[in-house]
Amino acid sequence: MFGYITICEPELKVKDLRRYRAHYCGLCRSLKERYGSLGQMTLSYDMTFIVVLLTSLYESALKESIRRCKTHPIKKQQMLQSEITEYAADMNVILTWYHLKDDWQDERKPGSLLGLHVLGRKAKKAAQKYPRQCRVMYRELKALERMEAAKSRDIDEVAGCFGRLMEEVLVYKQDVWEESLRRMGFFLGKFIYIMDAYEDLEQDLEQGNYNPLRGLSRSADYEERLRQILCMMIAESTAAFEKLPCLQDADILRNILYTGVWNRYNRIQEKKKETQENKKEHKKT
Repeated sequence: MFGYITICEPELKVKDLRRYRAHYCGLCRSLKERYGSLGQMTLSYDMTFIVVLLTSLYESALKESIRRCKTHPIKKQQMLQSEITEYAADMNVILTWYHLKDDWQDERKPGSLLGLHVLGRKAKKAAQKYPRQCRVMYRELKALERMEAAKSRDIDEVAGCFGRLMEEVLVYKQDVWEESLRRMGFFLGKFIYIMDAYEDLEQDLEQGNYNPLRGLSRSADYEERLRQILCMMIAESTAAFEKLPCLQDADILRNILYTGVWNRYNRIQEKKKETQENKKEHKKT
């Protein structure tokens, strides 16, 4: 996961911020309990969002605890955990395991091999519990790998791989809410992939790396077209979300989907504006 699906903290009520952090710390705790310190390193805001969403939808029973941890050794932190938290921890580690496996096969990174060794047995055991999700993860990651190797410029097709992966993760149960969760997850996954490509574009162009936005970036109206694509992805995802009966933590979920998802985009825009202003000042001198 990439960390794009997070809160907009200034616009969140204090009680909701505490609640969100309790879910975040609860996921961290579950990763520690199930996978050790390396599992904790896979913690992400994207998966925390899935915890809040599915906990709200299925009104899962929550276990509250207050603990110290390595990150907060002095002040105890509130933690919320449930069966959804355990599911999210498993999904997070399985995705990380696939990522490490690809890194080792493609680039022979020693760190990836170490991660595979540490997570391997537990990750494989977790994967056996979720054959549907893991089958789709493997299929779509392989399809994405082929498209990236072929340097595909079809943004919709390439991003669709991560969209289908994300939709499968959101489908905790195949029930009456499956259709809305799939649509929501599909477009949210595409948004994440395109945002990641957008953030990495400048570096990828400099280093000659693959980026699906390379062709589009040459157009005069690139920034406007890119924003329209991102807006369309989020519009489709939020429309599907509004069909779900999420009452608990609804303010947190809407804060993330309507505002928080734009945090990194806004920072990129600010950085670009600052760079342009510095160039103008440099020319004056």
